[in-house]
Amino acid sequence: MRKTRAKPIRGSPRIANQSHRLKQFAALARVSSREQEKEGWSIGHQIDELNKHAHRNGGEIVKLFQIAETATRSEERTTFKELIEYTLKHKASLDGLLFYKVDRAARNLFDYVELERLEFDHDIPFISTSQPTDNLPSGRLARRMLAVIAAFYTEQQSLDVRDGHKRRVEAGLFSGLAPYGYKNVRINMRGLIEIDPAEARWVLRIFQMYAYENLTPDMIIEKLADEGSIFTPKSPRWLRNKIYDILRDRSYIGEIFYQGIWYPGVQTPLVEKVIFDRVQVLLGDKLYRAHELIYGSGLIRCGHCGAPITGEAITKPQTKKVYTYYRCSKYTKAGHPRVRLTEGQLDEQVMSIFSRLRQPEAVREWFGRRLREWTQQNQKTNLDRAAEHQRDLTVLRGQQDQLVNLYTLGEIELESYSKKNTEFRDRIAAATLRLESVDRRRDEHAELAVKVFELSQRLDTSWVTADYAAKRRILNIICLNFSLVDVSLVPEWRKPFDLVAEGLSVFSHRGDRI
Repeated sequence: MRKTRAKPIRGSPRIANQSHRLKQFAALARVSSREQEKEGWSIGHQIDELNKHAHRNGGEIVKLFQIAETATRSEERTTFKELIEYTLKHKASLDGLLFYKVDRAARNLFDYVELERLEFDHDIPFISTSQPTDNLPSGRLARRMLAVIAAFYTEQQSLDVRDGHKRRVEAGLFSGLAPYGYKNVRINMRGLIEIDPAEARWVLRIFQMYAYENLTPDMIIEKLADEGSIFTPKSPRWLRNKIYDILRDRSYIGEIFYQGIWYPGVQTPLVEKVIFDRVQVLLGDKLYRAHELIYGSGLIRCGHCGAPITGEAITKPQTKKVYTYYRCSKYTKAGHPRVRLTEGQLDEQVMSIFSRLRQPEAVREWFGRRLREWTQQNQKTNLDRAAEHQRDLTVLRGQQDQLVNLYTLGEIELESYSKKNTEFRDRIAAATLRLESVDRRRDEHAELAVKVFELSQRLDTSWVTADYAAKRRILNIICLNFSLVDVSLVPEWRKPFDLVAEGLSVFSHRGDRI
C-alpha cells in the first residue's frame, strides 16, 4: 500500500508524517537575579520542567541554551542570538521552542517579536511550559500581555537598581566592586568595603615611588617585582595601565566615582591628600616617558629630524650581558641616518662637553661670587611669581567656600556640587604645589647653583659614578637641551654656564686681565 505524505503547515519544510520519531525541541533557561532563584525559578528547576514537558509530549530537548544570573548583558545577548541562529539553521527538524515562562524567553519586547517571527514565518511554535496558551489570536494576545508585563518589570527593575546605586553613593558607599587596596564585606546586611592590608601597602608604595623617588610606571613595575608584589594570582606582574589607574583613582583619598562624578565617600583613605595632589601635578605635567633608560631622556633631540633620543637595552644571547644603546626614536624611518651610540660613547661626549667648564682657580672664585649675585637678582622674580600663585590660591579658596555655602543653603544639588568641588580641589592642589615649588626654588636656588658650578669643576671624578637621577638633575641645571648631530652631542647651555663654556674675561680692580 502506498504511503501518503501529509501536507506541510503554512509552507513548513518539515515532513509531517513523523509519528514514529521523537519530537525535537530547542529550549532556553534563564535566571537574571538571585531573587528569581529564591522564588523557585533556578536554572536547575527550569531545566527539569522543560525536560518533563518534552517527554510528556513525546519528544526530547536536542539543544539547551542557558543564561545564568551572573551573565553580563552582552553575554545574554550573545546566547539569545545563538538561539535564534540555531533555530533558523535547524527549522526543518525542530517541533518548537521551549521556555519555562514568557518572561524567561525574552528580556524585552524586541526579543519577543523575534520569537514570534520564528512562529509565523517558519512554523516554530513558541511554547511556555508553565503559562500555556493556544495558538490562536486570543492565546497570542494573552502571551503578548505577559511579554509586555515582563518588559515593564525589567525596565522598572533597572530604574530601581540605578536609584539604589545613587542612594548608596550619596550616602558615601560604593555601588560596586571595591578598588584594589580595599575589599567588599557584608556587615549587618549592608554591603561595605574595608581596607585590604596586603593590597593597601602596595597602593601606598606606588604613590611614594612616583611622587618622591622619580620613578616612571615601567620602573615602578620592575621595583614592585623585585619587592615581591603580586597584582593577582592569575596576573602576578603589574601592568602599566594598572599603575596609571591607581595613580589617578581618587578612591584612595576617600572619594567615590559614579556616572562621571567624584562624590565624598566614607571609606578610610589609603593615601594622604598632599601625596595624591603631588602625583596628579606630576602626571599632568607628563613627566612619564616610555623609554626612561637614559639620564638625558627628554633633553636630547635628534639633529636630523628633531625627534627625541630614546634608549634600548639589548641582551647578548651568548654572554647574557645587557648593552644599552641610544638612538633617534625615528631611527627605522626610511632615509633616516642609522646613528646609534653606546652608553659609554654618550658618557665620553658628556665628559668632553663638561671639560669646557673647567676654569683656573682665580676664575672659579670670581665666578662663584658673580653666580651668587646673579641668583640673588633672580630672587625678586621668584618672589613676584610666588605672590601671583598666592593670589590665585586665595581666589580659588574663596570660590570653593562660596560653593560650600550654596550647597549648605540648598541652592545647588549634590551632583553639581560634587563635580564643581572636585574641580576646585584639583586646581587648588596644583596652585599649592606651584607655590611650594617657587618657594623651594627661591630658598635653594643660589646654594644649588654654586654647588653645581663647583661640581662642574670636578665632573671628571663624579660623573661616571653618579646614578641616573643625579646625572639627569645635573644636565637639567646646566643645559637647556642637547641635539645629537650625526654622532656629536651639541649642548644648549643655561645661563650663566654659557659664559663659562665660552670662556671668561675678567679684570681685577688693577686692570690686570685674568
